[in-house]
Amino acid sequence: MLHLVLFQPEIAPNTGNVGRLCALTRSRLHLIHPLGFAITDKNLKRAGMDYWQSLDVQQHADWTAFRASPLAPTRRWLFTTKATQSFWDVEYADGDGLVFGNEGAGAPDWLHEEIGADRRVTIPRANPDLRSLNLSTAAGIACFEALRQLRNVPPGPGR
Repeated sequence: MLHLVLFQPEIAPNTGNVGRLCALTRSRLHLIHPLGFAITDKNLKRAGMDYWQSLDVQQHADWTAFRASPLAPTRRWLFTTKATQSFWDVEYADGDGLVFGNEGAGAPDWLHEEIGADRRVTIPRANPDLRSLNLSTAAGIACFEALRQLRNVPPGPGR
């Protein structure tokens, strides 16, 4: 199982989309508080649609509570524009956590330091003048690359 970890997400539809992704891939979603919205927000439910009931979602009061949780992944990859290592150039393992900062500020410096340079990865951009991908788009790209490596892509129709 993969873990997708959203550090203090601010935009409900992004979180809903990542939740839907997690439900479809049977990945666990970790939400690190504070959130920029209420979980009951209609936008979150709309983006996640009826998938929210099928989602394995864990909410944590803060990063410390997340780290202390027995359900938290022990190996974490921080997806950030402040890395030089491509997410294609690392080997993911079952149980890994893919960590994403929030939409406004990304991940704070202390989180970069805690995770360490060897576990920070970036999704390459053809246009380096643009800041970054949308959070839910980046999470989808990262999740499916890790699943591809693990050969654990959920079967689809006709498979």
